[in-house]
Amino acid sequence: MAEPKKESLVPGVLPIIHRSMKSMTGYGRGECAQDGLKVTVEVSSVNRKQADITVNLPRNLEPLEAQIRDEINRVVSRGRLVVRVALHAGKGQAAPVRVNEKLAQSYLKEFKRLAKKLKLADGVSLDLLLRAPGVMEVDEDEADAEDYWPAVKKALDVALAAMVKMREREGKHLEKDLRMRMDIIHEAVDRITEQAPKVQERYREQLRERVRAAGLETPAVDDERLTKEVVYFADRSDISEELTRLRSHFQQFDDCLKSAEPVGRTLDFLSQEMNREVNTIGSKANDALISREIVVLKAELERFREQSQNVE
Repeated sequence: MAEPKKESLVPGVLPIIHRSMKSMTGYGRGECAQDGLKVTVEVSSVNRKQADITVNLPRNLEPLEAQIRDEINRVVSRGRLVVRVALHAGKGQAAPVRVNEKLAQSYLKEFKRLAKKLKLADGVSLDLLLRAPGVMEVDEDEADAEDYWPAVKKALDVALAAMVKMREREGKHLEKDLRMRMDIIHEAVDRITEQAPKVQERYREQLRERVRAAGLETPAVDDERLTKEVVYFADRSDISEELTRLRSHFQQFDDCLKSAEPVGRTLDFLSQEMNREVNTIGSKANDALISREIVVLKAELERFREQSQNVE
């Protein structure tokens, strides 16, 4: 793997680096206190072909969404991410909060309408209203979004660092599995390469045997008509180009393991290209031993493809 970049987003926090294979599954949490409030950021990610980011913010911090997305895009290229930012009163502190009375009245009206429709007792309590989303808010007059950006960024950086670390741990397991799959594929291709030259000679002997079985004079090994037929067969069943391209894909896989960039899409593409070559070999080879190897290759390539879709 490439050498890690020596950078740290937050003093005392593990740096976010791009050196090892990462999975797309991870979780991180960070927090930072400011002006009697505690900012908490949680980041979770799961598999997705493209980057898909959902940011949940308190109403008064919504202007920070673009900056949060920029920070995430700096370290994540693939996967579905959900980011939750919350403001809490700090220990021993009272948060500047207010009640959104208009919203509470709207909730009350809808609760009563629903209770009447469902023929339920009208038991809407103050506790129920206060728990409704958005009714209790941090006072926007007291909390300016930009003023809280340093605290949000610090908590976000800590959360991202933790998430990336988890993705890297999982990525090491994925890399180990992909290496094992590629070793099996490599060995099967080696066996096919060894068997391929024997196919033409076996076909020549089969032709001679058919002639003998028909009661005709067995042609000489260098018979012109026999040679032409064997040459024609050899041209139709030649798999040297496919084997060469497969070995080129093996080299590309090795290059991916050394890359400092996300490689999930590349691995997914490689699995498709290798499968294409294997299909062509299977249709051209006309040999029982090679056909058995094709079954092995297809099975391992399917597992390889499934795992590559977990890689960032």
